[in-house]
Amino acid sequence: MRDEDGYFWLLGRADEVLKIAGHRIGTAELEDAVISHPAVAEVAVASKPDEIKGEALVLFIILKYGSSPSATLRKEITRHLRHAIGPIATPDEVYFVESLPKTRSGKIMRRVLKAVASGQSLGDLTTLEDEAPIEELKRAYEKLKGAKTTPKEA
Repeated sequence: MRDEDGYFWLLGRADEVLKIAGHRIGTAELEDAVISHPAVAEVAVASKPDEIKGEALVLFIILKYGSSPSATLRKEITRHLRHAIGPIATPDEVYFVESLPKTRSGKIMRRVLKAVASGQSLGDLTTLEDEAPIEELKRAYEKLKGAKTTPKEA
């Protein structure tokens, strides 16, 4: 969009569009819908290959202080997302996590999340914000691979 001063503002990430069952949905729109849930502090959306739909939606969610991960909360967030975007935006997997992999500039490393969701190698992690969480991320990767859609109960 263009503001009153003539400056252009980009409102989405055109390079991060998911194709789910023939529908093209931007990750920014999905994240905005999930973050509007009162229990969600931060979210990152990724996808994994799906034979029928093309891509399946995967959510990585950091909860606000005082909220606990549960199957009930996962269902509530799923309903919230379906209400905001539509039934096509039903996540196949929802992971409650403590942190998200970010670069030094604060950008979420979505390719790492996509690798976790699809069970692929994590690849080069040298651009992570802090090298200390690399081993923690690898452990989380192994844990998430086996977790499927069941969130960790607190």
